[in-house]
Amino acid sequence: MWNKKLFSIVLCALLLILITPSANAFGYVKADVDDNTAKAQVLMEYGTGEILTEKNSKQHLPIASVTKLMTLLLAFEAIENGVLSLDQNLTASENAAGMGGSQVFIDPNAEYKVENLLHAIIISSANDASVVIAEAIGGSEQGFVTMMNERAKALGANDTNYGNATGLPCANAYSCANDIALIMKEVLKHKHYFDISKIWMEDFEHPSGRITQMANTNKLLRTYNGCDAGKTGSTNEAGFCMSATAKRGNMRLIAVVLGAESSKDRFGACSSLFDWGFANYTSEKIIDSEKALDIDINISQAKDKIQVCANEDYYALSKKGEKPNLVLNYETPDDLKAPLKKGEVVGKIIITEDNVVVKELNIVAMQDVEAKTFKDNFDEILQNWALKK
Repeated sequence: MWNKKLFSIVLCALLLILITPSANAFGYVKADVDDNTAKAQVLMEYGTGEILTEKNSKQHLPIASVTKLMTLLLAFEAIENGVLSLDQNLTASENAAGMGGSQVFIDPNAEYKVENLLHAIIISSANDASVVIAEAIGGSEQGFVTMMNERAKALGANDTNYGNATGLPCANAYSCANDIALIMKEVLKHKHYFDISKIWMEDFEHPSGRITQMANTNKLLRTYNGCDAGKTGSTNEAGFCMSATAKRGNMRLIAVVLGAESSKDRFGACSSLFDWGFANYTSEKIIDSEKALDIDINISQAKDKIQVCANEDYYALSKKGEKPNLVLNYETPDDLKAPLKKGEVVGKIIITEDNVVVKELNIVAMQDVEAKTFKDNFDEILQNWALKK
């Protein structure tokens, strides 16, 4: 009786080992994230930009409406630079209104707010709304495409060539999973993108009062814990594509899947990449750009003591069970002199791992620093003289 019970316990344990993804002593899961129909894929950690896993990540492929990530990036940058404003009205051209594929059926020669057009692009991947934005920024869609390609090269996305602002099939238009991750990383710097990306359903109201109902194409918003943004795309040529992001704790991941055979495969591949990344890696905020650094900065003729911070956050990525061997060195020039403006660079942080530089950050002033006046200097001399008596 006892032998049968013991045998059953051992058998159950062996079965658990066989059906559970293998792991080492540190809990590193060795799941096969390539077991899907995607032609190419990438998983990037957002904070460092490090590629955690990839398959055919530099292969040139059509990307369908994932193209619109660059359209959105240029739109958000145009808003930041004052070229566009969210409440600005744009007139829809006959060309824009005539776009096929996914659309919100805009009326030609009608005026639409930039804010509403962005909602249409992000939520329902509207081609017509994309071209209205493109023509407003670039003068024409082709002028905008030139800007798209220039911006891609500036980001280091050298395996990308755009042919239009929508992702509709056209000659010599392609990208790769690696480049899309780079572009997605840049789009994610814009908070308003997240605000819109989380909307599941919304009505798009036309100036005539007509309503087009929009539904978010990113199903992972409802099915994957931590997913808060993404862009889908599909054509017969491109297959089913997606770039999505998810965050848990301090770590944000970007997954890109291209050329999957079905919508279900696309979402499943992204989910598997996220699962694998969150199971195997951890991210820790080493430097917080909103907190003052505990260092002394010598600024001659400064009226008040200065507070400084890093110009951006820094996260350390490591496999679970391991600790990064990071060393932070602070360098400040000896010839700093007031006055200084808020945001002015006053030094740098050099981060090394195993004696190799992995990142350099600027140290910046957190407030304006006024220079001492003649009266300030005279009062200081009197004070020092009084203390010596």
